[in-house]
Amino acid sequence: MNSSSFTIIRQVLTLPVIVIAMGYFVDIYDLILFGVVRVASLSELGLKADEITAWGSTILNMQMGGMLIGGILWGILGDKKGRLSVLFASIVLYSVANFLNAFVTNVEQYAALRFIAGIGLAGELGAGVTLVAEILPKHLRGYGVMSIASFGVLGVVAANLVAEHFAWRNAYMFGGILGFTLLILRLKVRESGMFEHNLSENIKRGDFFALFTHKRLLGKYLKAIAIGIPLWFVVGVLVMFSPEFAKALEITGDISAGTALMYCYIGLAIGDFASGYLSQKLKSRKNAFTLFLLLSSLSVVWYYTLHGATPSEFYWACFALGIFCGYWALFITMAAEQFGTNIRATVATTAPNFVRGAVVPITLSFISLKANYGILGAGAIVGAVCFTLAAVALYYTHETFHKDLDYIEV
Repeated sequence: MNSSSFTIIRQVLTLPVIVIAMGYFVDIYDLILFGVVRVASLSELGLKADEITAWGSTILNMQMGGMLIGGILWGILGDKKGRLSVLFASIVLYSVANFLNAFVTNVEQYAALRFIAGIGLAGELGAGVTLVAEILPKHLRGYGVMSIASFGVLGVVAANLVAEHFAWRNAYMFGGILGFTLLILRLKVRESGMFEHNLSENIKRGDFFALFTHKRLLGKYLKAIAIGIPLWFVVGVLVMFSPEFAKALEITGDISAGTALMYCYIGLAIGDFASGYLSQKLKSRKNAFTLFLLLSSLSVVWYYTLHGATPSEFYWACFALGIFCGYWALFITMAAEQFGTNIRATVATTAPNFVRGAVVPITLSFISLKANYGILGAGAIVGAVCFTLAAVALYYTHETFHKDLDYIEV
């Protein structure tokens, strides 16, 4: 590694980047934990095998529905009151909810707490990315977001390891404790200079509805959301329901959803690093994203060819799905870079949560189509729609690599 690489590392790995990366690690741990302990927790609560898939989908949709609401709430607050206010308030909410998840006695309580946790989880990434994008120089901000996402997605590895060695209730308690511990570190992080500079100006900040009433903003916003949807089809359907897919594909052994998620998220960590690094080297977010979207679609095709494969081969396919869907950091960076500082946190927080929230219609469509087309056919139809929407949106998205972010949307 040469001296210029060490210089970049020193400039990028500042305290805010490190603390926000740790926050995203906790966020991902708590976000994915239900998927890891879904079968064990619902079985202990008295559900039969045929009820676990249905209630699992319902609880997941409650969590993602909470993230839709939270995304709007925290996004507006981040532009009106500051990025740090969101980073503090959101982590308190989801840490409390996750800690209380350890004490549920029925599925109704479980669903309600996952909904509340979802609201809290919605604020972490968008506010963190906005803060980092505004404090780092434009030629380094891609590296900053790349670092956050690459480290953060490893939270699923921690979730799987904790769930393997401890009871599912203890895993939820651990997540809550992690969140409260992180609050101490956040006390030393400063607010964005761009945000503070614009506080004195008479401008409208955090106007969420402007994204729908202004034609130009609406077009950018819808495209920013659409390009990220395939990632959550892969994670929310192909990997989350991997035991069911493995059965349909006649995999020769048992498949654990937690292990499949771990392989996928290790791949996501690698992919987030690779796609972010590639965008910096190409000096183009759009070209890097296009390549990864193409490779992601090919990895889904490979997943579907695994009839009669071994569990090891299946897990490697989940790993490949993760690598080539590892454009989450790139997606968030592109969303943040397309909008002015008076509405940037709103976009950077709501866009990823609308993408995550897209799991609700995606899984509902998947479950609905499964009755007529089977699990493989339903997955293929839903996946084709998701990837087509993303490809069209990406084609019409403008390049943002060299864009100066210190401006106001009017």
